[in-house]
Amino acid sequence: MNTLAKTSARTYSNIDARDSCSAPAGAATQEHVIAHDGRELVLRRIRADDVAALQRGFARLSPEEVRMRFLHPMAELPRDLAVSLCDLDPRHAVAWVLVDPDTVPEPEIHAVARAHIDPVTEQAEFAPIVQQEFCGQGFGTLLLGRVIDDMRRLGAIEIWGDILLENAAMSHLCAKLGFRHELVPHNPGVQRVTLAL
Repeated sequence: MNTLAKTSARTYSNIDARDSCSAPAGAATQEHVIAHDGRELVLRRIRADDVAALQRGFARLSPEEVRMRFLHPMAELPRDLAVSLCDLDPRHAVAWVLVDPDTVPEPEIHAVARAHIDPVTEQAEFAPIVQQEFCGQGFGTLLLGRVIDDMRRLGAIEIWGDILLENAAMSHLCAKLGFRHELVPHNPGVQRVTLAL
């Protein structure tokens, strides 16, 4: 049974349900959320014009946060890569972000969860990251829930991701959502989590 099917704005105390937009599957939607520090943020799908905001958010990540997400060090997020991460083919890929409102002069993406479905295997690989200052507020669960819902809509039969064994927070989140954990052969220190859709 999918534990994310009942995800709603009422599930999270930091989400203002009055600001939620409902729209048909695939349409642009957004929700205004309030972080623990009182900051107003927007939860929405990534846009092609988010390149600079994504790079600003990446620049704020610690080397350890980057390693946990990419499984290896990365000193910067090159523009070409940032463009490819923002300009997605909606038939196969989706990304949800937690970002400053458009009224902020230089908005920054503070969290992102993305997935890409392989049209041959119908399996989707996901990858999330949340800036440390916004961890523990339910945003990772919320973003991943949106991604899972979208992958199901696109016809994925399974969603999976590789995470470091030492990434206890992500391992716990995936276990809470019903993912199955297994070690990755020939890749010590990495586990694969999978969820049937």
